[in-house]
Amino acid sequence: MQVVLKYRGRQVSPTDVDQIKELIAANPSASRRRLSQKLCELWGWYQANGAPRDMVCRSLMLALHRAGHINLPPVRYAPPNPLAKRQKPTVVTVDSTPIEMDLKSLGPLSIQSVRRTPKESLLNSLIEEHHYLGYTQPVGERLKYMVFAGERPVACFTWSSAARHLGPRDRFIGWTKEERKENIRFIAYNSRLLILPWVQVPHLASHLLGRVLRQLSTDWEQSYGHPVHFAETFIHPERFRGTCYLAANWVVMGQTTGRGKDDQTHRQNRPIKDVLGYPLSKKFRKLMTP
Repeated sequence: MQVVLKYRGRQVSPTDVDQIKELIAANPSASRRRLSQKLCELWGWYQANGAPRDMVCRSLMLALHRAGHINLPPVRYAPPNPLAKRQKPTVVTVDSTPIEMDLKSLGPLSIQSVRRTPKESLLNSLIEEHHYLGYTQPVGERLKYMVFAGERPVACFTWSSAARHLGPRDRFIGWTKEERKENIRFIAYNSRLLILPWVQVPHLASHLLGRVLRQLSTDWEQSYGHPVHFAETFIHPERFRGTCYLAANWVVMGQTTGRGKDDQTHRQNRPIKDVLGYPLSKKFRKLMTP
């Protein structure tokens, strides 16, 4: 099959291009957004939770437009790019009285999924203020958790879609390039873990990691229509030893190259980090390399 363009696992043929041209001609007053929605319907291009892959489809159409294969209508509205000019989360003040005790004395802990709830802004604020990397919006599919001891927040977690290319992880799982493309959605990336600085409770972080991991796949499936079978994260070894992850039985799979996902120079341009993974199922390899 002749391929005009490859984009996010989709191979676009000349027949596909003709379909898009016919779609544009049949809807002369439609915006780019509406055209991408219609193309998702035409191709049956949906996420696992049933939502159309609208943003990916729109980017694919833009790539075809820039390459001269199709002519899209003019842009009607260019919304501000929140990644190019990121607004910091609004500061939310909480009780920072020191909590210093053993885990048993801390009492019952409540783990709450807070994405799209009034508490999400609190999580964003705490991570921005107290995590060394600050807050950045997780990409792709995502979940956010806050942990409370009574009414007081003690910890925050954010999870998002996994990195597409990660050598140590890919070798650990043992999948092919095609298997990775097909099954990358079954990995969740722990992008932030924050124990609030005034909370000094030995073993709290590893305890919470274990509890969150036990509910992660179920929560993911409720939100996105599919489970996750593997979790991954990065540790900056010059700053942290990853003790809580190791205590929670995460595995060190190797190190990053320090080049980033969009590297064009093949030279290190960021810190090298340890790559840690955690299988959420004993059959994770079978589930991810069918």
